[in-house]
Amino acid sequence: MTPRLLVKVTCAADAPERANQAFTVAAAACAAGASVSLWLTGDAAWWAVPDKGPDLGLEHARPVEDLLGTVLDLGRVTLCSQCAERRGITAEDLRPRVTIAGAASFVEEALGDGVQALVY
Repeated sequence: MTPRLLVKVTCAADAPERANQAFTVAAAACAAGASVSLWLTGDAAWWAVPDKGPDLGLEHARPVEDLLGTVLDLGRVTLCSQCAERRGITAEDLRPRVTIAGAASFVEEALGDGVQALVY
């Protein structure tokens, strides 16, 4: 059975190391062959929109854009529907391969067999 990892990132420039760690873990898990689902919530929602996610400016860290590209290529990325609505983000604004879903979908994924969930 392929390992399954659910990563929820809730922060952005307000907690740059935590945000970068979430993307780093998700990208590393994808590269290792895990089935990865990355959820963008709170201020992390802006990474769902091209050129809107903040540059975290962390030394010795891969840029979020690179890490997100890996997850988009090898995993799944979902934007929280309430977070999108609060920020005026619509489906037309999204990067290719990003979807919008609500809390019920997150809970369904989190309760799946063999899923490890991490929240940053």
